Amino acid sequence: MTAIIAIEKGNLNDKVTVSKEVLKSTGSNIYIEIGEKITLEDLIYGLLLRSGNDAAIEIANYISGSMEEFAKLMNEYAKNLGMENTIFINSSGLEDNTGNGNTSTAYDMALLMSYAIKNDKFVEISGTNKKVVKTNYKTYEWYNKNKLLNSYKYTIAGKTGYTKKALRTLVTAATKDDKDLIVVTLNDPNDFSNHEALYEKNFNKYNNVVLVKKDNFEIKDNIYYDELYIEEDIEVLLTKQEEEKVSINYEIKKLDNYETGTEVGEAIIKLEDDVITTKKIFAKRYDDITKGFWSKLVDFLMFWK
Repeated sequence: MTAIIAIEKGNLNDKVTVSKEVLKSTGSNIYIEIGEKITLEDLIYGLLLRSGNDAAIEIANYISGSMEEFAKLMNEYAKNLGMENTIFINSSGLEDNTGNGNTSTAYDMALLMSYAIKNDKFVEISGTNKKVVKTNYKTYEWYNKNKLLNSYKYTIAGKTGYTKKALRTLVTAATKDDKDLIVVTLNDPNDFSNHEALYEKNFNKYNNVVLVKKDNFEIKDNIYYDELYIEEDIEVLLTKQEEEKVSINYEIKKLDNYETGTEVGEAIIKLEDDVITTKKIFAKRYDDITKGFWSKLVDFLMFWK
């Protein structure tokens, strides 16, 4: 969560001057020093490759000015992602002196990773095996703690973890045959081998199923708008048995005034009673299309005049 917030909210090229707050860091560190200047992007590399708790502190201060404000931002993200059983109190995940720490579940961590891997920069950093970083103080050489990057060729991202309460944790993502899968294990001493086994089992089990083609999208009884459309195919991973149990519900809201490109509803894809994904639905105005045609025609004629 700290990494994806930093990528989305910060300027990766900004130089961060390490503060005295770094002295509060315990456990796994990248050992940056007070006064050292390091880019935000390199802090994220240290965070994801080496579990740098000191990097986590500096990222929080850079983005929000304090750990308390950054934790609020983390919880806002969690709420928006539907992570209903997650509470963040800091950017590192470590328990404090009283034994309190971030709280989450395997399912919520899977939701978070499914969101994070949509960001190319996150995948690039998280999937890096080796990174050399130079600052005004020294040169670092970091190797990724996620051994699955070397042992399982379809792995694209991941993060290891350990605290006294959670013990060994691992969240990874892999892509094979245009299928994206995520595996989360908590308190698993054989996590790397179990992740690989679960990937192989489930890549063979699931198939990409296109439920609706964007070019053939149509809703019956559309009385509010000239035309409705979706920006991409509705495609989900399903087993053969699940294909018979999946359904699509369309929820459309009425807007008196709208322009082409206005979001007017969503397609809700359910597996029996569980929502597995949603897609935004947009409206199109015919007069906007007509205006666009005549505008292009005028531009064309003016060009050849």
